[in-house]
This record gives sequence, C-alpha cells and structure tokens, in this order.
Amino acid sequence: MTSKILREVGTVARCIQSISDITYREIKLQRGQFIFLTRICEQPGINLIDLSQVLKVDKTTTTKAIQKLLEENYVQRKRDNADKRMWHLYPTGKAAEIYPYIINEENRNIDVCFAGFSQEEKEMVYHLVKRMGENIEQNWKTLKNNQG
Repeated sequence: MTSKILREVGTVARCIQSISDITYREIKLQRGQFIFLTRICEQPGINLIDLSQVLKVDKTTTTKAIQKLLEENYVQRKRDNADKRMWHLYPTGKAAEIYPYIINEENRNIDVCFAGFSQEEKEMVYHLVKRMGENIEQNWKTLKNNQG
C-alpha cells in the first residue's frame, strides 16, 4: 500500500514538472527554475542557504539554478553588509512581471488535479500531504546533517 501512495505522489509531481518545463520554456525558465523564482519573489532578500532549506534541495542545485536566473535577469543578488560571504537574492522587474503568470499556471495545475473533488476532500488531501511532508522532513534533516 505505501509504495502505491508514494508512486502516485511522484507521478503527480513529475507530470506537473513536465507541464511546467514545457509551459515556461517560452520565458526561458529551464527545468524547475520556477520554484526558485517564486520563492525569491515571495521572500525577497532570502539567502542561498535558506532557499535550499525551503525547497529541500542541496546548495549545489540552488547555486546552479540561481546562476541561470541571474543570467536571464530574473534575479539579482546583493552582498550582506555584516557577512561578506553571504548573498541575498531579490527578484528583478522582469521576475515581478512573470510572477503572476507562474502563480496562475500553478493554480491551473491545482484546479486540474482537484477536478471533481469536494472542498472537504481538497482540505483533507492538503492536511494529509502536509503531514507526510512534515514526517519525511525530519528524516531528510537527519540524513542531510549526517552527510558532512
């Protein structure tokens, strides 16, 4: 039973990822970059470490994605005044323009996924998946901390 659940969650995630990759190609956002861009738009000034934590990815993945967003002029970075090794990330005007488009696409995917669901079912799914995330996050943190 449990493998079926994770397989279904994975299928949904991969479908949405694939749809997003195709949809965002025209605005020069590559594989998964939109998730980094949305978080930067929602949390201007976030640093690479915190962004990696929020998205549950390693710093190398974050660094590569941010570099591409910098090259496409979606993000700008500013050095921290107190800690010169720390960079803060901010959306550019170009990012602010496409942010509503990305959110609309995200909402469209949600609407498609939840077609035929009652409000109660939607809320139940949200709470159950949120709990799953909270449960696995602890395992992720433990494993990550034991890596290096």
